[in-house]
Amino acid sequence: MSTTLIKNSTIVNEGKNFRANVLIENDIISKISESEINTNADKIIDATGLFLFPGCIDDQVHFREPGLLHKGEIYTEAKAAVAGGITSYMEMPNTIPNVFTQKLLEEKYERAKEVSLANYSFFMGASNDNIEEVLKTNPKNVCGIKVFMGSSTGNMLVDKRETLEALFSKCKLLIATHCEDEDIIKSNMAIYKEKYGENVPMECHPLIRSEEACYKSSALAVELAKKHNTRLHILHISTAKELALFDNKTPLKQKRITAEACIHHLWFSDEDYKTKGAFIKWNPAVKTSVDRDAILQGVLENKIDVIATDHAPHTLEEKQQTYFKAPSGGPLIQHSLIAMLELYHKGKISLEKIAEKMAHAVADCFQIEKRGYIREGYFADLVLVDLKASWTVEESNILYKCGWSPFDGLTFHSKITHTLVNGNLVYDNGKFDERKKGQRLLFERE
Repeated sequence: MSTTLIKNSTIVNEGKNFRANVLIENDIISKISESEINTNADKIIDATGLFLFPGCIDDQVHFREPGLLHKGEIYTEAKAAVAGGITSYMEMPNTIPNVFTQKLLEEKYERAKEVSLANYSFFMGASNDNIEEVLKTNPKNVCGIKVFMGSSTGNMLVDKRETLEALFSKCKLLIATHCEDEDIIKSNMAIYKEKYGENVPMECHPLIRSEEACYKSSALAVELAKKHNTRLHILHISTAKELALFDNKTPLKQKRITAEACIHHLWFSDEDYKTKGAFIKWNPAVKTSVDRDAILQGVLENKIDVIATDHAPHTLEEKQQTYFKAPSGGPLIQHSLIAMLELYHKGKISLEKIAEKMAHAVADCFQIEKRGYIREGYFADLVLVDLKASWTVEESNILYKCGWSPFDGLTFHSKITHTLVNGNLVYDNGKFDERKKGQRLLFERE
């Protein structure tokens, strides 16, 4: 048995923060005590002055493997994740090939088992014609089904009403949706292309992928979920208007309809297109400061249940193209917890709420087995943070394979010092221990 003792940390967990010691035996938290723990542990971490968070769980990432390895891969992006305090992730099916079969899905799990430092799960992809494969998905070891109800690559746009009705009525797993109305977007795009040709300013992105496009599609998803009692999770809410679709009266574990906010929609606004351009071009688009502030308020009021990244790396060369050619998406997972801690320093969110939205609530939302909390008997997925350590994002400390960050040049005032995954100290002040890989997430579902 291997043992690790974390001494003198301030634990941030379940709405409280308090000084305590944590003993880990193999991959499990065996004891949490405000008194000294007397043991000859194999490894002792003196966490005096540091804050101990449950490992964050990112429910929406694109690691680009297979098929898009020039942008990112499971190995590199999972390594960036643990450096950023993310101990588990759920990855999307719009790789090449698209993950439309159980065989392709299991191949991704096998690859992650070989190379991923963080724990992992992968969404099964839905198309207009693979519902039989979707319905074979095992709810106990797959996080959910991904439905693109908005433009995507290849055959991943699910735009047939009969397909959506079938999915929402027959699928018992959580359905995670990207919600943007394709017809509205196409109409808006034609207007701006006629006006500007190929040189559409990036500032027009939130006008093309508009509030109306987001709301109409999200409202349809909610309508279908209510009709069929589907377990629906709407990803990356980007407008204030959409908040009216969600409930903050029902306890999370009882909700059938939940929502996610992403770091970029909590941080940037349309004013930033002038300086950031395509580097903050995401789908759904970053919109107004009013939308940004309303989304944060939705997080605080529990209309929005979890915080994630939609980590989606592209190369610098790809991002430096004109509006129609520059792809949407950007790398965020290494800096997501740090960005939220920066909002804490600005007085906009508490440490306890960050732990709730980036760990506890994700575990509850997806019914993840024994993760997301600092509890005895739970897996030792843990992150130590120094809230008084300033550092600047620059090329030399960016770990994404694509080599850039929308936060480039920004000085943060907190730093991840240690990350433990299943009790293994995989990240220690810039150094990695890659001897043991992460585990496949399991789910407590019928």
